[in-house]
Amino acid sequence: MAIKDWPADDRPREKLLSKGAQALSDAELLAIFLRTGVKGKSAVELARDLLTEFGGLRPLLEADQAKFCEQHGLGPAKYAQLQAVLEMSHRHLEATLTRGDAFTNASSTRQYIQQRLRHHQHEVFACLFLDSKHRLIIFEELFTGTIDAATVYPREVVKHALAHNAAAVILAHNHPSGIADPSQADIAITTKLKAALDLVDIRVLDHIIVGDGETVSLAERGKV
Repeated sequence: MAIKDWPADDRPREKLLSKGAQALSDAELLAIFLRTGVKGKSAVELARDLLTEFGGLRPLLEADQAKFCEQHGLGPAKYAQLQAVLEMSHRHLEATLTRGDAFTNASSTRQYIQQRLRHHQHEVFACLFLDSKHRLIIFEELFTGTIDAATVYPREVVKHALAHNAAAVILAHNHPSGIADPSQADIAITTKLKAALDLVDIRVLDHIIVGDGETVSLAERGKV
């Protein structure tokens, strides 16, 4: 049965409008994005099949173009739409941090960093450069390493901080292993960067480590 023939309360679009997006399942949300199904399958049925094939919504959203487009019912146009939706989500969070207080809005800060870094298959070190009110000036990925480690140069971090006229910095990097617990090397580079930035009167507010579905704050652990 086509979705248009379903009871109004069961149709994903109508359900979203009446109850809000949070009331929809992953398959229903994906069905709205897909808009149409394929021969013999409604958009919701196709969405369920895709979620099963990819192992959930997140792996589907993070799939590369080749894997995404090889699935029946998907293609380059859908991939482009999806990437646009994801980028809008990033920019929405970025705008929140730009307008508000990034350091006290810890939940939004962590969510933003997690979205930016968790999909990388190698280690990436980034900085959130903040103004005197701790609002976001810019997020930059500065160093890329192997699957195990990134080489971080304090001189380059200081150079970028001064170029952006930052008053404070939040450091961040991902652990491709998925385990967010900090290593001794993580703690050591935090101390080294803090000392370098202190020399130019720029505060390090935190160092956030991104794992698979979790983040760890070194500030909360007393390591900053």
